[in-house]
Parts: sequence; C-alpha cells; structure tokens
Amino acid sequence: MSSSISEVIIRLTEIVDKTIAENNRAGYFAALYRKVTMMIAEKIKAGYFDDNIRMEKLDVVFANRYLDAWDCNNAGSPCSSSWQLAFDTCKNWQPMVMHHLLCGMNAHISLDLGIAAAVVCPGDQIETIHNDFNKINALLSDLVAGVKADLYSMWPLSKLISKLHTDKLENDIAGFSMNIARDAAWQVALAYAACTNGDAQQNYITERDKAVTAFGNQLLQPGKFIQAVTAVFRVFEFGTVAGKVKRLGNKKY
Repeated sequence: MSSSISEVIIRLTEIVDKTIAENNRAGYFAALYRKVTMMIAEKIKAGYFDDNIRMEKLDVVFANRYLDAWDCNNAGSPCSSSWQLAFDTCKNWQPMVMHHLLCGMNAHISLDLGIAAAVVCPGDQIETIHNDFNKINALLSDLVAGVKADLYSMWPLSKLISKLHTDKLENDIAGFSMNIARDAAWQVALAYAACTNGDAQQNYITERDKAVTAFGNQLLQPGKFIQAVTAVFRVFEFGTVAGKVKRLGNKKY
C-alpha cells in the first residue's frame, strides 16, 4: 500500500520494468499510468490544484486501487471484475494496444476514480473537490492526444488516417469518450459519497463493477464494421510488446 505519490511512481516503475522483461501486455496501461502520475506530481508541485495536499491524497488512494488489483491478480486472488477483464485481455494478442489501454482506463476511471474521490471527500464534502476533479480529468484528456500520437507511430496506416482527419473513425474504433467517462466518474463519486455504511458502499461497488465490466466487454467486442477495421490495424501494428511499452512510457532503457 503506497502512502505518497513518490511511492506510487516507484511501484509503477517496478511494474513497467517487470512487464517489459516478461513481454506482458499489462505494461501498456502501467506505462501510461506512470506517465499520468508523474504529470500529476509535477502539477501538484507547481500548485496547479485548489488543494494540492488533498490532490496528492486522492492520487494515492486512486492509484492504490489499481495497485491492489495488480497484486491480487498476480497472487491469483479475486479483484474487481472490470480489472480482471483488463488483466485477462492481456493474455490475448488480438486486441490492439489502444484497446488494452481503454480496458484499463475503463476500470480505473469508470470505477476507481469516483470511489477514490468519495473516500477522500465523503458525504457532503464531495462537492468541495469537484473543481479539482475536473482539473485532473482535463489533464487526462490532454494526455490522450499524446497517446494517440504514440499509437499512430505504431501503425503504418497512420499517415492516411491523419490526412483524412477521421476523428469520428478514431472515436468509433475506441468506443470510449473521455468526456463521458469523466461525467460518469463524477456521478460515481456522488453516489458513493452518499452511501451511509460499509454494506451500502460494498453493494454499490459490486453493482457499479458489473456495469463497468459490461461496458469493457463492449469495447472489446464492437460491431462487425469496427471489428473489421481494427483487425486491419492490428495486423499492421508492428513491434514487440516490450518495445510498445517503452514507447508508451517514453522511458529510455
């Protein structure tokens, strides 16, 4: 259990290094998440948030939900079904890098983020974090543009996509909107903050996890047209798993 953002970064670095050594596709999300965490750490130091001390606490609580899921999966213990879907998907070669990332983002944003916000600001306190909650999501959205560039560099067909300016096609392929995910995560925060006891909290997490898992399955199994398009991209997605993890993490080895 990490207690500071620096400890979180150390843990994430260890996971990234492990996945690179093992050619494990779970490293795609870990590398992205490490980049996100380092960016948030820099913003906290710069005083970007309304309450930077509270935002470090949120970041740690948020990250620990991923780290706990990672540890449970590696130990063969149960974790949330949405995270289990993400980890199980890493065993398959068919999904694109993008879909591995989105499956992890689905579990972490659509389930974990709202819960973490409500843990840090329970009950009536939840509204006090709304502005910083939006700020952290703005950072995530900005990072998506950079991730798209990283993913494009893995696709020989990327220049054609760029010339066509096919933003709708990109979004259709992804099947995931950061704006929608942000709004849904805030609703999770409000609902979880309103839970008055441990049983109510656990029941809410269980039901929310089912919905997030169902959406994760939709991301992985879209309509036939999108499946055909992604199959073409996947065939031309060259490079080793380790190489892609390094590229996503922008880390020199």
